[in-house]
Amino acid sequence: MSTLVKNTQDGRKLEVIGLAICLDGELEAFELIEVKMHPNRRAILAAAPEATHMAGRVTLTREEADIVVAAFKAAEAEILANPVAINERFRIAAMWKAREQGIE
Repeated sequence: MSTLVKNTQDGRKLEVIGLAICLDGELEAFELIEVKMHPNRRAILAAAPEATHMAGRVTLTREEADIVVAAFKAAEAEILANPVAINERFRIAAMWKAREQGIE
């Protein structure tokens, strides 16, 4: 499932695919960062004063960030409704826990 967030100025598509934000089909980010919390906030706001969030290297307005959040919620709901996906999440969590404890 893919949700179009916006087209960039150079014509590339920014989409949410599952739990990932992709730019022209390539992974860009897994989360949004508020501009006010970003270490380069002054430069970001100078270049894009309407920006409220960052998705990797891409600035987003409040409306675009809301589209991303809604798409993430829909993807999470779909994942949580699928028993195979739930089992996979438990398997990955157990694997990470074992790695933390030095068991490989």
